[in-house]
Amino acid sequence: MTDSTSYTPPKVWTWDAESGGRFANINRPISGSTHEKDLPVGKHPLQLYSLATPNGVKVTVLLEELLALGKKEAEYDAYTINIMDGDQFSSGFVAANPNSKIPALVDHSTSPPTRVFESGAILLYLAEKFDVFLPKEGSARAECMSWLFWQMGSVPYLGGGFGHFYAYAPEKFEYPINRFAMEIKRQLDVLDRNLADRRFLCGDEYNIADMANSAWYGSLVLGSLYDAQTFLDVKSYKNVIRWAAEIHERPAVKRGQRVNRVWGPEEEQVPERHDAADIR
Repeated sequence: MTDSTSYTPPKVWTWDAESGGRFANINRPISGSTHEKDLPVGKHPLQLYSLATPNGVKVTVLLEELLALGKKEAEYDAYTINIMDGDQFSSGFVAANPNSKIPALVDHSTSPPTRVFESGAILLYLAEKFDVFLPKEGSARAECMSWLFWQMGSVPYLGGGFGHFYAYAPEKFEYPINRFAMEIKRQLDVLDRNLADRRFLCGDEYNIADMANSAWYGSLVLGSLYDAQTFLDVKSYKNVIRWAAEIHERPAVKRGQRVNRVWGPEEEQVPERHDAADIR
């Protein structure tokens, strides 16, 4: 350890709203809405409220993959929820997702409309609804579900752990960065060993487990997440890189990565998506 500063936790934690950091203005220890605002509703039954972060990309990739298969009922409207502006705390969004995190999906093809929140739940809901990208046979389905839930349980160490302390924290400290870097390298090794003799996570078939994991770990090893390729020595995970590169070359994945994107080159941004013509 190079930093000798120590911290003694108080007997009772209190919220310091001025704690700093990139997300200080939207982090708070309570839930619920902060302002009244209804969510827009477009022309399609499926309404997505999201942002092109890895969790949001999981869902837009699946929707674009469904459309690529000719599933016309998967047409959707996608509206940007700008989390830095606090859009996730509107009354309309909280009604769609009481946890105030993107993405949230509302399916108006049911009566009453069905809300689905948490990206993994949305992937599973859509895969079951359209009967694709989810194996039917028992053991194969279990393998897919295992890798899907592995991602949901593991990625907080990547995002809120490594990503926060390495890329976003107002100060850099050795202990948390080392602690989470070690865990992320372990997770990459888990993926790399599994992919050593498999084309995709569950075998020869691409499914929602690949979509979920590639949005995070694929983006990490390909260099579009946290600018940490060198620090984490990702080149050593050759099987993960091979798998990620194949998935990220899929046309539907490329389209899905652009939906609800409001940063980067203007030609790559699609803040709202209402039909295929919106993604040129």
